Amino acid sequence: MAADGGLVATAGPRFFGFVIGGSSPAATAADMLATGWDQVAFNAVLSPAALMAEEVAGGWLKELLGIPSSASVGFVTGAQAGNTVGLAAARHHQLAAAGWDVERDGLAGAPAVRIIASVERHATIDRSLRLLGFGTRTVESVDADANGAIDVEDLARILAARPAGPTIVCLQSGNVNTGSCDDLAAACEIVHRHGGWAHVDGAFGLWAAASPDRRHLLAGVDLADSWVVDAHKWLNVPYDSAFAFCAHPDVHVAAAHYTASYLVGSGGAAAGGSDFVLESSRRARGFAVWAALRELGRDGVADLVERCCRLARRFAEALAAAGFEVANDVVLNQVLVSFGDDARTDRVIEAIQRDGTCWMGGTAWRGRRLMRISVSNWSTTEEDVDRSVEGILRLAAEV
Repeated sequence: MAADGGLVATAGPRFFGFVIGGSSPAATAADMLATGWDQVAFNAVLSPAALMAEEVAGGWLKELLGIPSSASVGFVTGAQAGNTVGLAAARHHQLAAAGWDVERDGLAGAPAVRIIASVERHATIDRSLRLLGFGTRTVESVDADANGAIDVEDLARILAARPAGPTIVCLQSGNVNTGSCDDLAAACEIVHRHGGWAHVDGAFGLWAAASPDRRHLLAGVDLADSWVVDAHKWLNVPYDSAFAFCAHPDVHVAAAHYTASYLVGSGGAAAGGSDFVLESSRRARGFAVWAALRELGRDGVADLVERCCRLARRFAEALAAAGFEVANDVVLNQVLVSFGDDARTDRVIEAIQRDGTCWMGGTAWRGRRLMRISVSNWSTTEEDVDRSVEGILRLAAEV
């Protein structure tokens, strides 16, 4: 095949370079059906089955993640699209409260909106702010603790430093380097006390709410106003699949939906499908999500999350025992490793990527170069971890 030399085994059990999974059997089969059915999930007129799959799966997701059952959910492509939708809803709500119709009048002349986010926010937050017309210079950065979670005392100080007005605060569940989660209970209380909107970027970390052993990391998740989480990460469904939730469905619709004379069933009481996202010609992602949740069930999702966390801890303990520095507190599925100085760490990473036993990537964290291990795949086993550690130690000795 012409593509053979250009395919990467990202779906395999020893790919740890990014926070991505590999499609589970049921999700893969459902996605193949969705492709064969070729449904347009714009609204219930075009595909009643696609919209029903989203409605059912969305209800299961809210229950699983601790999000209020009254919240709306849009099936988007990824965290980038989800953050854009969530922040668009926040923009609408905060400016409407200030007497400004941003959808009609734009941002020119609008009341200033404060954008507050952690110094450890994901880069997709900044791109969403660019796309929504806020720009990145407007961001007021909040300090983070040693493991990357937002400093709630600094958040309170920043919010109190200026009079109340339209305010959006971006919080995080699952730091992309360390896996740490912001204190949502404390942060949301502070944000709402100042009349702000609390948006949670939980691209992978929000799945911790499905695990009884990790759920405490997401305490207060139900207090936020909008949330984002990827399905093609820990739920292990095919690309591209994620969710944008909003605690205020009317605001969600007002920010995202549109209509035209030839469209039927868009907006209003029957809101769904493309009323909650930024795409019209959208594939029926709900089938694969429904199948994944149906296959795993509540206990299966919890086991998947907890197993990946245990395997990440296994990596950390083995590499630390070999004398290498684990640079983060391993709270979820992320491990940061140093092999000495930055240059040697990069050489080890390069050797690992050439070797082919496993695949790790590099990252910058607190001014240092580190190897990042992300364990997210449903098929990864202890044997995969041990084989990978053996390869890492062999290559590190050679470098």
